[in-house]
Amino acid sequence: MLFSALLQKIVKRGSLTVVSANGKRRDFGDGSGPPVTIRLHDATVPYELAFNPYLKLGEAYMDGRMTIDRPATIYELLDLLTGNLGNQFAGPVFEAYGALRRMKRRLDQHNPVGKAEKNVAHHYDLDGGIYDLFLDKDKQYSCAYFREPEMTLEEAQLAKKRHIAAKLQIEPGMRVLDIGCGWGGMALTLAEETGAEVLGVTLSREQLKVAQRRAEERGVAEKVEFRLQDYRAIKENFDRVVSVGMFEHVGVGHYAEYFGGVRHLLAPEGVALIHTIGRLDPPGATNPWIAKYIFPGGYIPALSEMAGAVERSGLLMTDVEVLRLHYAETLREWRKRFMERRETAARIYDERFCRMWEFYLAGSETSFRNEGMVVFQMQIAKSLQSLPLSREYMVDEERRLNAGAERAPRRLLAGD
Repeated sequence: MLFSALLQKIVKRGSLTVVSANGKRRDFGDGSGPPVTIRLHDATVPYELAFNPYLKLGEAYMDGRMTIDRPATIYELLDLLTGNLGNQFAGPVFEAYGALRRMKRRLDQHNPVGKAEKNVAHHYDLDGGIYDLFLDKDKQYSCAYFREPEMTLEEAQLAKKRHIAAKLQIEPGMRVLDIGCGWGGMALTLAEETGAEVLGVTLSREQLKVAQRRAEERGVAEKVEFRLQDYRAIKENFDRVVSVGMFEHVGVGHYAEYFGGVRHLLAPEGVALIHTIGRLDPPGATNPWIAKYIFPGGYIPALSEMAGAVERSGLLMTDVEVLRLHYAETLREWRKRFMERRETAARIYDERFCRMWEFYLAGSETSFRNEGMVVFQMQIAKSLQSLPLSREYMVDEERRLNAGAERAPRRLLAGD
């Protein structure tokens, strides 16, 4: 059986048992670690997994045609598989499949203005109650920053926003653009803690409604504006541009357009900070299951792809930081919270949706733990004179923000 041969090639460490639809059992691995047993309930599943594993594994789990014996879960299975794949060559089948995906990636990631809005709606216009089940209270749907290992998710998400704010060196009264503002948390925090005037843009109608309501409730609607607008349609200039978790949706064919757009949006002394998931290995392609069910049109860039696009845009790369394992810890907390409220999610949608979301969160977490996925924070500017000579200003400002010092005077200077 081709599927068994594939597993024999991949699973060198760990303990995996596969029970086929006819009850036949096969063991893989060296017997180490907690055992994982999967059951295939359809005779066609092994063939699908052998020829299209990256798509069909998730679909088989979603459809209930593959189940996992307790106490193991889909997380343990994916951790076992990615842990093995992350340290070895998996053979010609995986290599050929990866090459095919890379060949068609520009077509998959073609995101003109109209299609980009549809792709965003696919994921972000879900019933808002789903996100309330697992996100922090500020609804930050991107990597948190665990400045201290014992931080709660709420603390780490606030630390992330302040970490970014410190890198931007925002002064009271500056105009800041938040590209892909989500539910408004970053824009609101920047306005409240730095005295900036912030415009947040999103392509999600559900996110827009929440962000506008939050600005009114927090009494900063005069300082923070939210629009349903593509960043490519904005004609204004800004002192600072921030984009958190949006660049993954741009697509490789639009990188020149994106960074060219950022350059036109920035004032002459302007600075931008791009926070994005990234890959430590060379350019690749989006996992087809993720592309079909979670983030159509999305792609996780290699740093070489981003850097090349920045260089050609005329912008200057002034700082790059790689956040390792922070997203794995964020996803672990999201997965834990989602599973604690799984019954509520099933009432909002159904069991198939819950299995899809479990697979998404578990697969994402194991990718960050085992497959070289990280987060890049890239600072770019139009002038070498825009920022202080050393990075100490980032440390000092982040310390000030975390201590809460001088916030009231800054807001007073900003006209509050």
